[in-house]
Amino acid sequence: MQIDKLRGKELDQLFEAILSLNDIEECYRFFDDLCTVNEIQSLAQRLEVARMLRDGLTYHKIESETGASTATISRVKRCLNYGNDAYQMALDRLQTQENK
Repeated sequence: MQIDKLRGKELDQLFEAILSLNDIEECYRFFDDLCTVNEIQSLAQRLEVARMLRDGLTYHKIESETGASTATISRVKRCLNYGNDAYQMALDRLQTQENK
């Protein structure tokens, strides 16, 4: 697990800060202060690529709809196949929330 190499007080503090946010508006405000617009868009794009891959869309379709590079799509696919199952966990939870 690559994240083990990053573990530490600063990263724990970041994750605790994110977990302390109460709603989507607080998330917008926090991430606007924390990240550049491009960084936020890249994170959102990766999650969308993961959703599209999970739904069986082709690289070409994903690339044309999201603007993601094939390198980004490949990296996300590698995480889906061999990662920590975190994309799947998050997407499943989002789908559960949408179904309520």
